Amino acid sequence: MLKKLILLATILYTLALTLVCLIRLNNLPDVGVSFGDKIFHFLAYSVLTLLWFGTFLFYTSAGRSKAILYATVFAVIFGIIIEVLQDTMTDFRSLDIYDMIANSLGALLTAGTLWIKKTLQVKNQ
Repeated sequence: MLKKLILLATILYTLALTLVCLIRLNNLPDVGVSFGDKIFHFLAYSVLTLLWFGTFLFYTSAGRSKAILYATVFAVIFGIIIEVLQDTMTDFRSLDIYDMIANSLGALLTAGTLWIKKTLQVKNQ
């Protein structure tokens, strides 16, 4: 059941993130937080990495370490491509290097957390 849900969630989330990044978003409320946009990018790509990790883990024979690597590389490249598409395909969005950095940091922090979780051993009591 989880295997089917993770694939569906990954595909839907990736499509939704692509759509949100390439359409005009008007009248968004101001969250009143400095760098709120960068926080959104960071969190969005953390979730993207986590979902793709689960998908690679369940749907390939790559193993946990390679699934972390594949998900991270995918999320970073996806973030760069989206930023380039915003600049080339829309006239209301532009490429922002700081968005790319926030995207990549979100992916890398999630990868690091998954890697640490992988290496830690929990003792049974």
